[in-house]
Amino acid sequence: MRPLTEQLPKPMLPVADRPLVAHTVEGAIDAGASEIILVVGYEADAVRAYFGDRYHDVPISYAVQETQAGTADAVAAASDHLTGPFAVLNGDNLYEAAALDSLFSESPAICAVEVDQPQHYGVLETDGGTVTGIVEKPANPPTNLANAGAYAFPAAAKEWLDVPESERGEHEITDVVSRAIEETSVTVVNCERWLDVGRPWELLEANEWKLAECSRRLDGDVAADATIHGDVVVESGADIRSGVVIEGPALIRSGATVGPNAYIRGHTLVGPAASVGHAVEIKNSLLFADAAVNHLSYVGDSILGEGTNFGAGTTVANLRHDDQPVRMTVKGERMSTGRRKFGVVVGDGAKTGINTSLNAGVVLGVDARTKPGEAVTRDRGVDSL
Repeated sequence: MRPLTEQLPKPMLPVADRPLVAHTVEGAIDAGASEIILVVGYEADAVRAYFGDRYHDVPISYAVQETQAGTADAVAAASDHLTGPFAVLNGDNLYEAAALDSLFSESPAICAVEVDQPQHYGVLETDGGTVTGIVEKPANPPTNLANAGAYAFPAAAKEWLDVPESERGEHEITDVVSRAIEETSVTVVNCERWLDVGRPWELLEANEWKLAECSRRLDGDVAADATIHGDVVVESGADIRSGVVIEGPALIRSGATVGPNAYIRGHTLVGPAASVGHAVEIKNSLLFADAAVNHLSYVGDSILGEGTNFGAGTTVANLRHDDQPVRMTVKGERMSTGRRKFGVVVGDGAKTGINTSLNAGVVLGVDARTKPGEAVTRDRGVDSL
């Protein structure tokens, strides 16, 4: 997710009106969790500041994982807080509510999702509705049920967390699952919808999911001649000015300004105190807090980090003319986004000069700059990624 996570832990990236991990926490609370333990490490203060010691009237505790030594190690870090049956959820995953309800009620249990290419996942072996085994990325998958990373363990599993290192040098939660399968009956819970949010285009997808769940609410200041179509949320303190057209689903956060004469198209999040100005079109994009696109610009299928500023006339390309999926560089490797339309990813504080053109799939790092009139076809300011 870098450069978006250079100053923020991935689970705290915005998805609709709250951080990604807050959707997971709320799902657990709604399913019946009596306490939430958040295992933190990188930029832990951001997590603590958001959740505090209670969230939705449920107590919140924190456990620190000193080194990133795997998922079982993360749960082991929280073991002092575990006094009975417990569930383990990934803070960067989205789960449908019905699946979490079933997970908690069917404990011990594991969530599974049907996938087209199970060889890319951990795959469950089953006997009817019971798990009989779990195999990691098998060449010949026994089922099409991928491990969705949500588990409900019996209290005894607290004693099973000391597992050996895997071949990749980590202590894996799947080894704990294997022990649970040996010791007890583990139920398969089918999850119709699940998303592992690990890369920028998946953050777009997460927002598409959650923005589509919004219901129309216009609490902010909306000009009389603004046109609002569909499920659009304008929070109190947001300002929608003259001549603006917004097509939902869309969310305009408190303190944001849109217009005059701007066009917001579906699945767009305009973050707190962000600014979308005259003759600007934003489509299917995320603008983090304090981002500014103020004059004569187009932004499509893109993610703009906190405090970014696009100079007048900046245009984002979001489509390959050969109709192939847009590619971008992640951890030094070129990867397909799987999306025919995908724009740019811009780190916090980056600025473009007037009339800049940004090619599809380009990444601008934190505080990156472009020159007036420049056509940017390669990543910039991301040498350390």
